[in-house]
Amino acid sequence: MNFTQLWQIVFYTFCLITLIQVFYFLFFFVRLAFYKKKDKTTSQTHPVSVIICARDEAANLAKNLPGALVQQYKTTHEVIVVDDNSFDDTKYLLEELQKTFKQLHPILLQQEAKLIPGKKFPLSIGIKTAKHEIVLLTDADCVPASEFWIDKMQETYDDNTEIVLGYGAFNKKRGFLNKLIRWETFHSALQYFSYALAGMPYMGVGRNLSYKKTIFFRHKGFSAHNHVASGDDDLFINMAATNHNTKINIDADAFTLSEPAKTWSQFAKQKSRHYSTAKYYKPAHKFLLALYSLSHFLFYPLLAISIVFYNWQFALIVFGIRFILQAIVYFLSMKKLKEIDLFPYFLIFDIGMFFYYLTFVFSIFKKPSKTWK
Repeated sequence: MNFTQLWQIVFYTFCLITLIQVFYFLFFFVRLAFYKKKDKTTSQTHPVSVIICARDEAANLAKNLPGALVQQYKTTHEVIVVDDNSFDDTKYLLEELQKTFKQLHPILLQQEAKLIPGKKFPLSIGIKTAKHEIVLLTDADCVPASEFWIDKMQETYDDNTEIVLGYGAFNKKRGFLNKLIRWETFHSALQYFSYALAGMPYMGVGRNLSYKKTIFFRHKGFSAHNHVASGDDDLFINMAATNHNTKINIDADAFTLSEPAKTWSQFAKQKSRHYSTAKYYKPAHKFLLALYSLSHFLFYPLLAISIVFYNWQFALIVFGIRFILQAIVYFLSMKKLKEIDLFPYFLIFDIGMFFYYLTFVFSIFKKPSKTWK
């Protein structure tokens, strides 16, 4: 085989990789880009139990918890905060807030569940204690984006819905790291929302997630993956969600907002913890996610080789097809998720995903951390 044949094979491989990428955009991601919420013929409000787990989160609770307590929701609801063995002033803060907000119900845990690492035990206690069928989950470092968060999330339910996936956004700040974190959050949401719309839900984020107690108990809670510290959100959804029982909510009033990581090491630790749970996904989900990541990882190196060693015109035509499709999908999806300020940078971040995959690929094979804080 001579070099001409070799570069030709590389170019054909590049075309195949591009075709795979185009498939994901046209079959999955376009669903979020053109998503339009269906008008409901009937409307019903449901009692809701908001559940927040906290460990040494007094500062975050003081800042964010009032956002969950002042919700404009006329139907019965409660806000449960599970204080998981905190050593700070969480207990006293909750006692003070409870004097003003009667819907606040603190649960004080003073014993560790040694065989159940992570947040699963306190979250299970919160769900079992909840008075209402619909539970709405968020974190202590999150605040609802509006005072209609509970109302907007619960209105997604109908008789067939058991799970509602929400969007957990990050606050916009200056700096490259902030844009990278929000880009990665958008890119993940593009995937799990689109898969859900395609009838293949595979994960949700604990920053903004709702489901019914019935489905939690039907699947015996987190028992299938109690040994994994993380995954109280994505692994449970991966196990319990189906094409019939899951819906998404991308109404801006239904978002939650969180403070992003302030350092690169903080961000890397968070992402490493998340990807260490991916090995427990269903085989079909693992295959589809891995194929997308692999094709994404190979796309730009093969493009560069094809431009330099084969035919730059042909290579740029193939690149242009994907680029136009990608730009349309990203623009419309970012607009829906209120991340449109990231659009001018999407090509830079898309190229940077090559290094992102290199950085975190080994996290998939790591043993998950035993702590959630």
